[in-house]
Amino acid sequence: MDELVKLLADSDDSDEINKTPVSLADFFEGLAQLATMGVVEITEIVEAIHREVILRPLGRFNDKHLNKWSRGFTGRIYGTIRHVMQMVGNNLASVLRIYKNLILQKSVQPLPDSLKKLVNVLNGVMGDHLVNNQNALAIPMMLYTQDGKPQSETLSGRIVILCHGLCMSHLSWQAQAGNDLGEAIHVSQPDTTVLYLDYNTGRRISRSGRKFSQLLQTLVDDNPNISQIDLVGHSMGGLVSRSALFYGEQDRLDWIKRVGNLITLGSPHHGAVLERIGNYVQDIIAKLPFAGSLAKLGDMRSAGIIDLRHGSIRDADWKALEGRSVLPQDFRHPARLPSGIKTYFVASALLETHYDSKVTDLLGDSLVSVASALGEDDAEHALFVPDGHKAVFYGVNHMNLIHSRRVREQVVEWLLDNGRSDYAGRPRIHSYPRSLDVAV
Repeated sequence: MDELVKLLADSDDSDEINKTPVSLADFFEGLAQLATMGVVEITEIVEAIHREVILRPLGRFNDKHLNKWSRGFTGRIYGTIRHVMQMVGNNLASVLRIYKNLILQKSVQPLPDSLKKLVNVLNGVMGDHLVNNQNALAIPMMLYTQDGKPQSETLSGRIVILCHGLCMSHLSWQAQAGNDLGEAIHVSQPDTTVLYLDYNTGRRISRSGRKFSQLLQTLVDDNPNISQIDLVGHSMGGLVSRSALFYGEQDRLDWIKRVGNLITLGSPHHGAVLERIGNYVQDIIAKLPFAGSLAKLGDMRSAGIIDLRHGSIRDADWKALEGRSVLPQDFRHPARLPSGIKTYFVASALLETHYDSKVTDLLGDSLVSVASALGEDDAEHALFVPDGHKAVFYGVNHMNLIHSRRVREQVVEWLLDNGRSDYAGRPRIHSYPRSLDVAV
């Protein structure tokens, strides 16, 4: 299992495999490798449980006897199973790779939208694993236009970039019945170009932030007539945007000077409640008889998911950790917001405050608490966004933040105003539904 932990750990020198969108050929190649590697990992987990069941009752569940196990008859059997399955999988993936290079290189077929969404879900769950194993399913960070094509046109003027959340894609912003935030922004400001970021949400948030910062610098280098960049991030997308701003400022990159507004929607600036609960449950499982090996299944969670526990957006939060350990909350490294950028935080809550304000704040949108989404914490980590730049939408869940009419109208209003009004001196916005429909 230690090999599995090492396999899944995000190495320092790993980089994106694909430089172009995942194609249909990539999909089949990556899926073949992934299926086989899944068998390998399941074999290791079964062996770990078997080893613990045999050795623990005998008082021999220690390094000495674990080493003997690996050299013994049973350990060699498991090793043979792993070796055979790896050979089968690698050969199958190699054949598909040759087929892709020889037959499909002149006719690259893009993924249908349904498969694209599936690939992004896989990246969210095990994106770091895909990168470390050179899997063709690992998606590159790219910008897309409103018609769903990779950005390649010359740009000028004002640019608004929408950044999706965990396991989502650039397609996630699209909706039926006129609920598309990107379209609403374009209609309200026809001269503004709306772009959509697509990225591997399973990688470390700080890695994605650094990559996003580099991508934005390349964008302004290639398009010097871009006058302003606004970032709108949902959930993890808000953290990736903050991380990009942090590293862009640290590296003194030119694109930072063009950022006008940062708007985050339900972003866990100080962590996601359910992720913390998940870690707590894993710790409990690890203490149960014969179940310690089961707790290691938690290592299958991607590095990106682990970073959501405390809203980690800096390399320093994980660089010194072993494997996939999580930095204790008290040792998080602060990441201040760059000065000169108008920042707006949106939170949502399933319940209204008159039911129970404490429960409402803690439950939040079912995934992120109100305080975390609004960047409110102790003095060292609080983000100090003015109350007038914060909005709480009641009756809206986490996923519906990007399609809520009320949220959409507020985002459009902030972008239209573009910092001209003194929102900082106003009270916090509280928006209530006109009906009981939580998707309002």
